[in-house]
Amino acid sequence: MRRTLSALLCLCLTLSACARTGGREPLRGSEYVLGTICTISLLDGGSEAALQAVFTRLREIEARMSANRDGTEIAAVNGAAGRSPVRVSPDTFFVVKKALEYARISNGAFDPSIGPIVKLWNIGLEGQRVPEDREIRDALPLVDWKSVVLDERASTVFLPRTGMRLDLGAIAKGYAADEAARILGERRVKAAIVDLGGNILVYGKKPDGSPWRVGVQNPFDDRGTYLGIVSMGAGTVVTSGIYERFFEQDGKRYHHILDTRTGRPVDSDIVSVTVIAPSSIDADGLSTTLFALGRERGLDLVRTLPGVEAVYVDARKRLYLSPGASKSFNLTDKAFTFAE
Repeated sequence: MRRTLSALLCLCLTLSACARTGGREPLRGSEYVLGTICTISLLDGGSEAALQAVFTRLREIEARMSANRDGTEIAAVNGAAGRSPVRVSPDTFFVVKKALEYARISNGAFDPSIGPIVKLWNIGLEGQRVPEDREIRDALPLVDWKSVVLDERASTVFLPRTGMRLDLGAIAKGYAADEAARILGERRVKAAIVDLGGNILVYGKKPDGSPWRVGVQNPFDDRGTYLGIVSMGAGTVVTSGIYERFFEQDGKRYHHILDTRTGRPVDSDIVSVTVIAPSSIDADGLSTTLFALGRERGLDLVRTLPGVEAVYVDARKRLYLSPGASKSFNLTDKAFTFAE
């Protein structure tokens, strides 16, 4: 399960902080959806009906955007590749369009058409394996975000070549978190934590007025340990790392963040990237984008994005922060150091 246990620690940090301020016992609900355990905690305002409204929305998004289930809109788009456009909901159209925006600004390092490569590796799912070189060579030409055709007026998505596949796994959960926050606002919730398997969104203001405190997973230690804390207002924190989903074969570890150029796991000294942003769909898409771009290009990109900050961790336990991240991130594990 992606990011789940690290998220539980983050949740404990924020909830315990609220408890110490004398706030009421949080109203909390959990459900397995979007491929992970999702937990919603209402800290100020809200009701059981509000929780259920959020989970209903999360299930709806999964039913439209999953690439691993039959009958979804993305499955229909993939099934019609090379034949015809498919009309999709405003939800799916928006997320596909957003994913293509990140493909554009990253020059393809992030690419929602990476589905054929994801399917070959199947990391974290039944049948995960190291594909043959020939299989990767054959699949790579199908990874081409520029050829995806969107028709805004008709609300259709078209993949022009047979075998092309969209996979929104690196961005759909962020959209779901933003939608959860929207529903909580409609239900007059004043403060909440949305934890979608480690995609953490903190909503509103804490009852005691202090900043939210969100833990950042230590990628070298057991799940649920952290290397530092982000102090922040309302917003979101999302981490992508090589510890999230992987398998080992013949003594080599293969992680799930795939390089759109090689069709193999990204090969670098980066072990995790944490993104802090106002919007969860942006943080989700950017966490993968920045990992794939690498430290220098990634931090250059962050500098162009208002309100977005990032923390890179490399294999030598060195941290590289965007300029604004140094104001909100507090390193608590002294085994790590800030790179000079």
